[in-house]
Amino acid sequence: MSKSLSKAEWQAKVTALQRLSIPRHIAFIMDGNGRWAKRRGLPRIAGHREGVASVRAMIEAGNDLGIEVMTFYTFSTENWKRPRAEISALWSLMVTAMNREIEDLKRNNVRVRTIGNLSALPDSARLEMLRAIEETKHNTGITLNLAINYSGRAEIVAAVNKLIQSDVQAVTEEDFSSALMTTGLPDPDLLIRTSGEMRVSNFLLWQIAYAEIFVTDVHWPDFRKNELSAAVEWFQTRERRFGKVSEQLKTI
Repeated sequence: MSKSLSKAEWQAKVTALQRLSIPRHIAFIMDGNGRWAKRRGLPRIAGHREGVASVRAMIEAGNDLGIEVMTFYTFSTENWKRPRAEISALWSLMVTAMNREIEDLKRNNVRVRTIGNLSALPDSARLEMLRAIEETKHNTGITLNLAINYSGRAEIVAAVNKLIQSDVQAVTEEDFSSALMTTGLPDPDLLIRTSGEMRVSNFLLWQIAYAEIFVTDVHWPDFRKNELSAAVEWFQTRERRFGKVSEQLKTI
């Protein structure tokens, strides 16, 4: 983990980063909580608990940088295969964290959204998420988008069924995007995966078609503002052509 930035150092980073293109939407695959805890001889839930602090740091940083949306892969449909005790602890942590953070979120003009199937969650977790959504729905700052009980493939299948039921005769890409859970949000410009794994893990499969993908060996609980600034700096070096010829190649 790199050293923590002082307030003055972070502000200098923000000023420098804002001179170039800032991603509108950053999506995070938060990997490595368990490995972080294991290296320290701690239970896995300790890694998840520290990971909440990283989410908080990202929202603060996103607000400072002017990022519109941050999406966090909080719990995938595949995560139900984990030990029951760990799953129960995760839901309890989610309720505690949201209950603790909600006032700060409201004070900082953060809007909470979710994607995924909340109906399968325990009542306490589902109701806490719905409360956060309701209490922040009029906020106009950064959107904190939590992917909970989420599957990219399931989202695509649901969108197809929604369009079938609408009796649409011919589907455009715009129609399909509007049928997804992320409707109204820009697609991610930058996908960040921590802990060194090189896969997208069934996350935002349609939406990341043109996202730049940044993979770091840093475990999620150690991913803070300095690590985010490094990812954004890397993003700013990318030539985002969207299928067009590079400006450099045009001169050859």
